[in-house]
Amino acid sequence: MTAAVADDRGAAPLGLFERWLSLWVALCIAGGIALGSVAPGLFGLLSGLEVANVNLVVALLIWVMIYPMMVSVDFAALRRVGDRPKGLAVTLVVNWLVKPFTMAALGVLFFEGLFRDLVDPADAKQYIAGLILLGAAPCTAMVFVWSQLTRGDATYTLVQVGVNDLIMVLAFAPLVALLLGVTEVAVPWDTLLLAVLLYVVIPLAAGYATRRRLERRGGAAAVTAFTARCKPWTVVGLLATVVLLFGFQGGRILAQPLLIALIAAPLLVQSYGIFLIAYAWAWIWRIPFAIAAPAALIGTSNFFELAVAVAISLFGLDSGAALATVVGVLVEVPVMLSLVALANRTRRYFPAD
Repeated sequence: MTAAVADDRGAAPLGLFERWLSLWVALCIAGGIALGSVAPGLFGLLSGLEVANVNLVVALLIWVMIYPMMVSVDFAALRRVGDRPKGLAVTLVVNWLVKPFTMAALGVLFFEGLFRDLVDPADAKQYIAGLILLGAAPCTAMVFVWSQLTRGDATYTLVQVGVNDLIMVLAFAPLVALLLGVTEVAVPWDTLLLAVLLYVVIPLAAGYATRRRLERRGGAAAVTAFTARCKPWTVVGLLATVVLLFGFQGGRILAQPLLIALIAAPLLVQSYGIFLIAYAWAWIWRIPFAIAAPAALIGTSNFFELAVAVAISLFGLDSGAALATVVGVLVEVPVMLSLVALANRTRRYFPAD
């Protein structure tokens, strides 16, 4: 995994932290695991600060990360989003007609085929269930960070996430019920609605208010200067989130490294495969990079809070399904950063606008 680099179209060069972001993330992963093992009480306390399975500390850090991008949203341009529907088509088809089914297929392939002799059959079904829950829950929050790191179109990214959230309200439960073969899936509406409120509605409202104030004072230049000053906080929030996520699970990672690796294997194949499908499709359609990159990244990233909450409610806190969703959390950040780097390095192959 390499750090995201500046594109070759004259964009401003990346700062020190962004240029070496992969190194900082690796150090934070190691630091998080070490701290989680040395100070489990502290991380236990922090992990307990949650409402409806949404950790409030992580939510605050994600808010810090996505707030600058919300300030960048041009609300006047929202009405023109429909003029370029291809990005939405890629996002929706990959998220809802491809990703859940490929994740289920990969889960069966790995745990009932390739890893059959390494895990108990009953546990294997649990791990497959957890993978399915991840595959059926597209990202709501972190995708704003990935979009910002690729200099994606903030306005279009907001629309892509918003449409996905609306579909998720209607499609998540039936889709999970179909793939898991269960008749009833109790969707934790408090988790779903709280996450949308925390990760979309509140930062969007704050971003709108900030943008209006800046435009009255200094126009577009003031908005640009403000987001530039806030940008380092996006990286700080990301690194702190990595430390927390790996700190929460540090003991489990050290106690079950082989099992963690087995669960991570299909997730890695799924993540890179889904990204390449969406990214290649966007390239074939000649979708501008600022729309193509977020479209592919949304399909790759997962709404892990929802997946973890449903896994716990259906199978229990100590179930294999819950463990699989947690591994999804741990895998996501390093994988997504590597895909951000890949997208930035291939920017030149896409139309600029």
